Amino acid sequence: IKTNTQMKKVKVYIERSEDGCFYAYAANPMILPYGLTGEGDSVEQAKTDWLNVYEATRARYEEEGKTFTEAEFTFCYDVPSFLRYYAGKLTFAGLSRITGISAAQLSQYANGYRNPSPKTTEKIQNSLHAFGDEVRAITLI
Repeated sequence: IKTNTQMKKVKVYIERSEDGCFYAYAANPMILPYGLTGEGDSVEQAKTDWLNVYEATRARYEEEGKTFTEAEFTFCYDVPSFLRYYAGKLTFAGLSRITGISAAQLSQYANGYRNPSPKTTEKIQNSLHAFGDEVRAITLI
């Protein structure tokens, strides 16, 4: 396979739609010379579908003798998708303590009953980053 030597870094947004499905799409679709999408009933399925479409595109380019542009993906989530994806690892009660947003409100976001405002989305993200920094600084003995 002929590959473009410069790997592209692509942000992939994963969002939960009103129909309850999760969709993955490139934040800047013009960064790659081919289109990719992914979908599924869960965040995991949407990510897997995205990566499968990427590999199928690579195989098609190889068959056709075309130069393929390699990419590295960073997955970004809307609040409902994030809450669903990490539900087995983080409880709403725990996230409430980290973010200062009630567990009930977080549950409403996860289940699509409400949408967080941009200010609330920023608060959740900043709180999670601060928590991550705190955990990263831990040294166990």
